[in-house]
Amino acid sequence: MSFDLVLFGGTGDLTWRKLMPALFQAWRHGKLPADGRILAVARDDQTDDSYRAWLHERLQAAESAKRPSDEEYAQFAQRVHYLRMDLSQPADYTRLSDWLNTRAGGAPADTVVMYLATSPHLFPMICEQLGASGLNGERVRVVLEKPLGHDLASAQAINRAVGAVFSERQALRIDHYLGKPSVQNLMALRFGNALFEPLWRRESIANIQITLAECLGVGTRGDFYDRTGALRDMVQNHALQLLTMIAMEPPSSADADAIRDEKLKVLRSLKPFDAASVARDVVRGQYRAGTVQGGAVKGYLEEDKVPAGSQTETFVALRCEVQNWRWAGVPFYLRTGKRMGQYQAEIVVSFRPTPHTIFPGAQQPNQLVIRLQPEDGLELRLMAAQGGLNAAGAGAVQESLTPVSLDLDFHKAFASERVGAYERMLLDALAGRLNLFVRSDEQEQAWRWVEPILQAWRDDPSGPRPYAAGTWGPAAASALVARDGVAWAEEA
Repeated sequence: MSFDLVLFGGTGDLTWRKLMPALFQAWRHGKLPADGRILAVARDDQTDDSYRAWLHERLQAAESAKRPSDEEYAQFAQRVHYLRMDLSQPADYTRLSDWLNTRAGGAPADTVVMYLATSPHLFPMICEQLGASGLNGERVRVVLEKPLGHDLASAQAINRAVGAVFSERQALRIDHYLGKPSVQNLMALRFGNALFEPLWRRESIANIQITLAECLGVGTRGDFYDRTGALRDMVQNHALQLLTMIAMEPPSSADADAIRDEKLKVLRSLKPFDAASVARDVVRGQYRAGTVQGGAVKGYLEEDKVPAGSQTETFVALRCEVQNWRWAGVPFYLRTGKRMGQYQAEIVVSFRPTPHTIFPGAQQPNQLVIRLQPEDGLELRLMAAQGGLNAAGAGAVQESLTPVSLDLDFHKAFASERVGAYERMLLDALAGRLNLFVRSDEQEQAWRWVEPILQAWRDDPSGPRPYAAGTWGPAAASALVARDGVAWAEEA
């Protein structure tokens, strides 16, 4: 297969931090089709050679195992090209079209992928210009990076603009969490095994926690983050996508639309929020100065480019319910935040206790822990007897139970076959595999569900609750789950 991959925003952080390293790894792993070109597009005045040197310097910041040697980079860089473009100028899209038609042999590429690694407000203009230049034929796909809009109305406007130029099957809305190997194993766990599916329902499951925690603050992205906040940045997309994969019904096939149809049903089944339920079931916070991993860090309001007195949330915890026969009455707890106690993303499924115990002492509920990062794997927490002797005399078996774990480290189990999330998503985009990309109706329904939260916060002058950096958020987040007799996983 021949391809041309055009990266709009070719000098931006996303391109050199995520996309180019992922493309290099795909090349290193022998997964990138041989007849392919990568074109970075930006306003900077660069040539192919100067851009390659600029990119090489930045790839040296990658962790050592993923850093290219000089010889490797020289080979990879032969695929990398640069085109200076002003995205508002039609003539520059004509130059892009001309470049795409300059392949050796004269035949166009089998596939052209336009990756919009730019601010979302530019998406409509770019798509309109691509359409006007005839760069929207059947062999062309467009990848839309998150966040897709700022609210439901802006998301719908973007989708209308994109839909006027590209069909739904050509528009790939990316959520890189769906490319994580552990998320793929969530699908395999549920629909490739007979063990858990009979238990995957309200009769057996007490509650489900989804935690997406970061140690990092906003860094140099204070102005962007202050316009976005944790709800838009993490809950509306990543957390809700994980929730749909946990809660969805078995799809009829592995076809992309069969899977996305079931995910959409979950989003439509989420109990809607109103002002009263937001006040009761949603906690927002903002980090203050504290200590993270042994080092002192400043608070959000002291970060660069953050406006004084900002009420943007850096933490969200919420309780929600899926109102259908499978999940009625089972609480789902979602939590995300910056400057948290540790870097951790995981899903904890807590099963109901045994109806009658014959063993003395306290027993912990069985749990299935699906770890997403920093390492991915599965842990099944059970109770077992030690088999030792007690004070009653020789041969008397101790009857109290002890927690034990069955632990699977995917990185060790499949070390030679693992690919990163962006690597997987980019290869899927080139191949036209849509399973891991979000459909427009999914994305709009997610916005529809979070909008009452955004509105309630706009009407609430109290603002986010403070929490010290290096902790697990405001105390109100613990109180939120304690009402149900539950504790967050690290507090249990």
